[in-house]
Amino acid sequence: MFDQTRVTKATGLSLFWATMWARAYPRMVGALRERSWMFFETLLPVLAVSGYVFLYRAIDAPPEYTGFAVLGGAMTAFWLNVLWSMASQLYWDKDQGNLEMYVVAPSPLMAVLLGMAVGGLLMTTTRATVIIVVCSLLFGVTYQITDPLLLAAVFIVTMAALYGMGMLFASVFLIAGREAWHLSNLFQEPIYLASGFYFPVKALGFWVATFASIIPLTLGLDAMRQLIFSGDPTIGFLPVTVELAILLVLAVVFITAAYFALSKLEHVGRQQGRLVERRR
Repeated sequence: MFDQTRVTKATGLSLFWATMWARAYPRMVGALRERSWMFFETLLPVLAVSGYVFLYRAIDAPPEYTGFAVLGGAMTAFWLNVLWSMASQLYWDKDQGNLEMYVVAPSPLMAVLLGMAVGGLLMTTTRATVIIVVCSLLFGVTYQITDPLLLAAVFIVTMAALYGMGMLFASVFLIAGREAWHLSNLFQEPIYLASGFYFPVKALGFWVATFASIIPLTLGLDAMRQLIFSGDPTIGFLPVTVELAILLVLAVVFITAAYFALSKLEHVGRQQGRLVERRR
């Protein structure tokens, strides 16, 4: 007698959802098992933030600049998660022999990448929280949130645009081949400067800040600072509502571009039996 139990095959959104959590699980468990990462990824970044805080105090900068540095230092965790856990991931998986399995599997590559990012959020959120809590206690940072709902909306849309850009970069870095490692290092420090991680981006000038706004963290940080810290209202680059609208556009553009780029990779891998890369 045969078993009459039917096995339901996941498709569409259910397949996307299942793939995301299946890929996120190993990273979440791995972060808890490797306790040394918790130290190096949380306490050591506090030293970099402290350096900017002492610099601002040495030049008698306004008190809110201490908060600017603390918030920027916390947001570096999300940028590094995008750069190393998403943008470079497909190239690393190709070297390890996992990318072929991702391509031939029925699961979409976008779900795989999103799962990697979600899994890395455990370490990322821990790092950001420790930086904010420790530095706030050490340096007496005070926060005055004027609109919590708007602040939450800015953060969510910023993360959507940022991770959309990370998924797009994953395709670009894979095509770059061995240059992926160098691209990751290249983009790490300059973004700290161009996006104004430790100072108001308005200080770079209008045109530099405008071009830097292609990076979602530029406008996201600027908007969050305006909503969290009191002080000179002219310190922001653009009004918060305008920055939120631009972030929404960036989120749509990056996620759509990432979808088509990853679909192209899947097509090449499945139809032609090879992965796109630059030949030398």
